[in-house]
Amino acid sequence: MQHRRKPASSAAPSAAKTPPSRRPTAPLSLAGLLVAVFLVATFLYNEDVTKSTSADVAVAGSVATSRSPELSRRQQQEEAQEEAQEGGDHHEKDHQQQQPPPQRAAACDLYQGRWTFDAAGELSPLYRESECEFLTEQVTCMRNGRRDDSYQKWRWQPAGCDLPRFDAALLLERLRNKRLMFVGDSLNRNQWESMVCLVQSVVPRGQKTLQKFVNNGSLNVFTAHEYNATVEFYWAPFLVQSNSDDPQVHSVMDRVIAWRAIAKHANKWKGVDYLVFNTYIWWLNTFEMKVLKGSNKNKGGGGGGWSKYALVDRPVAYREVLKTWAKWVDRHIDPNRTTVFFMGMSPNHITPWAWGNDGGIKCAMETQPIVNRTAPLNIGTDWRLHGVARGVLARHLRRVPVHFVDITALSEFRKDAHTSVHTLRQGKLLTPDQQADPKTYADCIHWCLPGLPDTWNHFIYAQIISSPLPPLHH
Repeated sequence: MQHRRKPASSAAPSAAKTPPSRRPTAPLSLAGLLVAVFLVATFLYNEDVTKSTSADVAVAGSVATSRSPELSRRQQQEEAQEEAQEGGDHHEKDHQQQQPPPQRAAACDLYQGRWTFDAAGELSPLYRESECEFLTEQVTCMRNGRRDDSYQKWRWQPAGCDLPRFDAALLLERLRNKRLMFVGDSLNRNQWESMVCLVQSVVPRGQKTLQKFVNNGSLNVFTAHEYNATVEFYWAPFLVQSNSDDPQVHSVMDRVIAWRAIAKHANKWKGVDYLVFNTYIWWLNTFEMKVLKGSNKNKGGGGGGWSKYALVDRPVAYREVLKTWAKWVDRHIDPNRTTVFFMGMSPNHITPWAWGNDGGIKCAMETQPIVNRTAPLNIGTDWRLHGVARGVLARHLRRVPVHFVDITALSEFRKDAHTSVHTLRQGKLLTPDQQADPKTYADCIHWCLPGLPDTWNHFIYAQIISSPLPPLHH
């Protein structure tokens, strides 16, 4: 799906104003007082947004700038009100602001580094396409006619440390008697397939099974029976309820979300030991999101129940949805038992001129990552949502630490790793004629496997094995 990015605005410092001359005989009117309070609150809010969203991410010698979100007046007012409500307990607020950001698996920043080619295949790929019986046709690019396999051999090298060597048996020991669940959209399903292939290689034949649409629902479950461990995927493309929640029939162009309704989905997440959330790609169809009016509870998936909605700017709606999700996590997750991850945004590659291929067609025929960049890369990623996610994780989670897996900038370089024309269309493999028409049929959203999602899972693996073992649960 093609997305044209609106230019993001940056918060500018307010101009200094000369104080008005005193008029001791004329008391300040109530209207004037309200205006003054609003201006002060807006100034403080803009200062906070500027500090929290303008950090640059340096990757492989180039810079991917996290741009300040374009926030509507409505969001500014809501933020100002929120600040005022929280202001009653200054000590608690100051304590929250001084808390460190979510911890990462290593002392260094795993997400800054470079892509390095492993020509001998010693460390990449971590498994072979032909060795994983659980891969779907959507992601088996070599089987579907791709001729080069170089996309499988690029390995991520952090700048100040090394990722631990991936050990499937060690990970399964950590998952013994436990559940690992991916929750989100088809990119998280892409990552779930990767994780299944990563762990299944050490499970003997006959000791592993995969069930799809369990009980005709949204859950897919891979089970390693010897370990009593599961790796699961739960379909919830917006995390909250929407009219796109059918796990098999969800190609809804007119998408409507219920941004306060999460319990129907979240009841399926309780008791899970490792939760990996994402939501991004389904937000990119329109600049404004359709948000259900009235009660956001108990809405069905069709009919007139989704016909009354309001249009809300994408970053505003994204923030409200993540606040709903964060509130649920903080209330219902036991941090002594469950580890929570939130995935950064998986980028698209539909603008070849952005990486210097003026004659290219989306990501078709790309066989190398973007390298040797000396200027910021702008391929259309909505960095506003990246900033919103980081802000919600920092400000709206008090009890439960959530690990932000910051894959966005490093994944922007992997224009070579998409399924392109070596994939499915409406459940069927592309025909030769369709493969010859990449402008219409190239999928520059999803990723070949083995491939880039294996690196994302390597980050999760590093966090899991570096964390202390949680207490046993009976």
